[in-house]
Amino acid sequence: MTAEDPTPEAPATADMAAEDPTPEDLITLSDAHVVHRARSGGLLSRDRVYALTGADLTIAPGETVGVVGESGCGKSTLAKVLVGVQRPTAGTVSFRGRDLWTMKPAERRTAIGRNTAMIFQDPSTALNRRLTVRQILRDPLDVHRMGTPAQRHERVRELMSLVGLPKVLADGLPGQLSGGQRQRVAIARALALEPELVVADEPTSALDVSVRAQILNLLLDLKERLGLALVFVSHDIQTVRRMSDRVITMYLGRIVEESPAEEILDRARHPYTRALFSATPGLLDPIDPIPLVGPVPSATRPPSGCPFRTRCWKADDACAATMPDFASTEGSGHRYRCHHPVRDGQSTHELVIQSAATDASPRETP
Repeated sequence: MTAEDPTPEAPATADMAAEDPTPEDLITLSDAHVVHRARSGGLLSRDRVYALTGADLTIAPGETVGVVGESGCGKSTLAKVLVGVQRPTAGTVSFRGRDLWTMKPAERRTAIGRNTAMIFQDPSTALNRRLTVRQILRDPLDVHRMGTPAQRHERVRELMSLVGLPKVLADGLPGQLSGGQRQRVAIARALALEPELVVADEPTSALDVSVRAQILNLLLDLKERLGLALVFVSHDIQTVRRMSDRVITMYLGRIVEESPAEEILDRARHPYTRALFSATPGLLDPIDPIPLVGPVPSATRPPSGCPFRTRCWKADDACAATMPDFASTEGSGHRYRCHHPVRDGQSTHELVIQSAATDASPRETP
């Protein structure tokens, strides 16, 4: 798809599409696209921002899916589509086997509002500064009329205990809390209606380093205790790997690789995934990162073919001509979209040498 053609491209083969949703699946995206009008172009602008392109993804009950990629790659858009905040321009979002956007509005609010929740990046802006902690936690209970007033009051106490907040903070305002305490309030609010899926969008990036581990451990503990499905979006790819069952790699609005977390570090097949993880190597096995020359292309005029080709040391004419279909590793749930994938078992050390020996200067986008 190019910027001149605003119609989302269809999958080249049936194999690219997600499997038909079943009631056992929690959330299923099938060929989901999100296209915005470019803000800088004015009312008469024909420019479009391709925020999400052809996303196929299934979230199962109780699993943790990590989402990684550079800024502007579509991670937050994907998160909003999963919780029903963003309606896709094309494609379907199914909840428990039913198309979310063909439901009546009241039914959709009940289905998605009660069963999914989102934890935002910055708790200082995600919480109403004028409401007390008690009011913030009670608000979703009041909106959805959950239980009696006495039961709602008790639920607020349960939520504060669940996330480790002292009772004395119930009448405090967000501005009186520390960053870690505010994020605990945000987590408690997300859990108020006992959702099945929680999407955490960069939940620790606005916190001090000393507090991040506490919040991450809290999320993992809550996931296990409550049986939650968790989608964890982060730039911290090593943390994503350790927290997740599966890891999704996104580039310029596309899912380019999906892998079991235990395989993502050493057996990732897409060059972009390898480059991301090489940028934060372990201290026991330090390596030079794989260089990616040049910026991420504009989402208003994405390159033809594979969008990563303008920064990839493996790119050739085939990469410019077509976007590759998904290929998969049999039996592992590992799939990737690349004309020239990394060889299975090839070390990152080899890739560093290979990329350094190749002319990695940015290629012109037609």
